Amino acid sequence: MKKIIGFSSIVILGMLSACDKKLDQTPISDQTTANFYTQPGDFIQAVNATYNSLLTYPDRQLNLSETRSDNLYAVSDGGVRDWEGINSFHRTIAGNPYVTEAWSGNYTGINRANVLLQKLSEKGESIIADGTLRTRLEAEAKFLRAFYYFDLVRWFGRVPVLDQTVTATEALNIGRSAVSDVYSLIISDLQFAAANLPDAYSTAADKGRATKYAAKGILALVYMTRSGPTYDINGPGLGLNEWGQALTLLNEIIASNKYSFLASYPNIFSYTNENNAEVIFDVQYSTGSNPIVGGTFPWLLAPDAWFQAVGKAVQGGLTIRPISNNLLNSYEAADTRKAFSIQPGFTSSNGVTETRSFFKKYVDLTKVPTNRLDWPINFIVLRYTDILLLKAECILHGAPGTPADVDAIVNQVRARAGLAAITNVTLARLMEERRKEFAAEGSRWHDLVRSGNIESIMTSWIAAEDVQKVMQPFQKNYILYPIPQSELDVKPGLYEQNLGY
Repeated sequence: MKKIIGFSSIVILGMLSACDKKLDQTPISDQTTANFYTQPGDFIQAVNATYNSLLTYPDRQLNLSETRSDNLYAVSDGGVRDWEGINSFHRTIAGNPYVTEAWSGNYTGINRANVLLQKLSEKGESIIADGTLRTRLEAEAKFLRAFYYFDLVRWFGRVPVLDQTVTATEALNIGRSAVSDVYSLIISDLQFAAANLPDAYSTAADKGRATKYAAKGILALVYMTRSGPTYDINGPGLGLNEWGQALTLLNEIIASNKYSFLASYPNIFSYTNENNAEVIFDVQYSTGSNPIVGGTFPWLLAPDAWFQAVGKAVQGGLTIRPISNNLLNSYEAADTRKAFSIQPGFTSSNGVTETRSFFKKYVDLTKVPTNRLDWPINFIVLRYTDILLLKAECILHGAPGTPADVDAIVNQVRARAGLAAITNVTLARLMEERRKEFAAEGSRWHDLVRSGNIESIMTSWIAAEDVQKVMQPFQKNYILYPIPQSELDVKPGLYEQNLGY
């Protein structure tokens, strides 16, 4: 049979497992794509395995978006850390493990989706009698394939488009496609998903699967991202005016009445309130399962010394990734989100006082698992507040709506945070409101790129924040990450490196 590869990463179907805490987690042992798909449950396991590639998504957003942005001044305070080159705009990060994982992790998910789609086409009708289930599985696979490609295009710009399984020899002749071609596949897949996924799932076992509203929300963000400036870098922005298309989708989500605005900000992230009314799509985790399907993102931005200071085992965050003074000072005094999201220093078990602040948003010290790789809290990818604020953004870009509509949305969010109402919200002010609302959720870098203000904001931020004088001057080429060196080495000349590296 043909080998199914993820360009440089081989995908062995027998090693796939489900990521959802409630989805079927039965391992597919000693199987190949030739003999595995023999009953309906095999196809369900295969789509669950495609969700499995989401496991590293939260860590990726914190490492590549949050750390890259003006939210963190993550220079090293001892030893060489992988995040330092990300934070400081080093030109030599093509071999950085975070960058390599962003490529390989997404392509692993894409190939799992492609295998499933191929087998659904070849065997689905003869094995799965339920046509509704067949269509749903196809829609889930296409949603996930689009999701992974959207992540890739935001990090790397032009990437190879693979919409079917290929041989190793074929893969070595597939170069990078234009960003517009990558988007064509993403939009087609998401449109199919939005038309064919259910509004919701009726059984607890299906919690965490993508719905049509998840597809519409991601598609709206795709249109908005495409509408951002190009910066002349072959990046995610194409300068298109698709704010109206995005607004239509956002309004459909709002009008569905499937989701609502929670009155309490901490309750959105509570370990005992998962899958709440704010959640449109999340990455599901569990603790105590075999294979392990827990998360590592809760401790990623918190130092080990803090866990030790409160009587917990070290987790893996190592040294501190301090929150920037710029972000700390941007919070208004009454903003309740600051105390929930940020730990303002601590005294170590050795009596050393740490005055720098760091993110603790996802940490519940009463829920620390025995295994540091096995945190049970879900990671929210898309929530209702985001839908509302994205709607306000579209209106500010000329989509139907009024300044009063924008103010009303922003003031709803501010009121929950304990803040007074404001008027005449501008795009710059909206982005600052988003910055506090979604701090440590991995959206800041993407928001800066989409806003068109990343060059001016990052340049002035580096000048003010880089007291150690270790950061490189910002240039627009750094909006994208380099193509991983491991990919360049597979076949020299197949891919050209992104400019600036």
